[in-house]
Amino acid sequence: MIAAHDHAAFDAVETMVDHWDRPGWTAQTRAYYWMLTFPDSPALADLALRCQQHLAPLGLDPVPDDGLHITLTRVGSAAALPLSRVDDVISAAVPLLPVTFRLRAVPLAGSRGAVRLTVAPWGPVLALHSALSESMAPLGLTPRKPTALFRPHLSLAYNNRPRPAAPVIEAVASLRELAPVDLHVQEVQLVELRREDRAYRWDVVKSLPLG
Repeated sequence: MIAAHDHAAFDAVETMVDHWDRPGWTAQTRAYYWMLTFPDSPALADLALRCQQHLAPLGLDPVPDDGLHITLTRVGSAAALPLSRVDDVISAAVPLLPVTFRLRAVPLAGSRGAVRLTVAPWGPVLALHSALSESMAPLGLTPRKPTALFRPHLSLAYNNRPRPAAPVIEAVASLRELAPVDLHVQEVQLVELRREDRAYRWDVVKSLPLG
């Protein structure tokens, strides 16, 4: 059901926008985020590469295999959060983390700014988002999106210019018969995020095991 909803939503998009045209982001921007990363999933990397190769004529910016991730929530600007506060963020999260869970990454949908895999079920990811939000609240840190508005996804390529969506939708639709990939989520990462050469890169500050 989630995949079908994502497919229909992307199929209704008329125009795409430049993902990188975002106020507040520069080459010097650094920010802390909670994310899920997948360095030990060759099956996910293979699926991403297969999709990216098919989409290459469109000139999208592919996500490198070591850059595949699910963004959970922004914690704050690195310039505004001293290391002592970062330690507090980590300590507050530990007792609230849910148990490990499994996800399925399903080809292929998108948004106005990206092409992405649907992830399902949402329930465990929403529970993790809620736990992280709860852990941040006593520290005066508020996620930009409440859990009720959070929509988990895993981007494979970013759109880098305004364009009609129809050619992208057509290319994406032809990849929906590819087999999904199962993911076992055992950890959540607090990272310091930056942009490099139209890609997101990060340094892991702390990787926390789920319960």
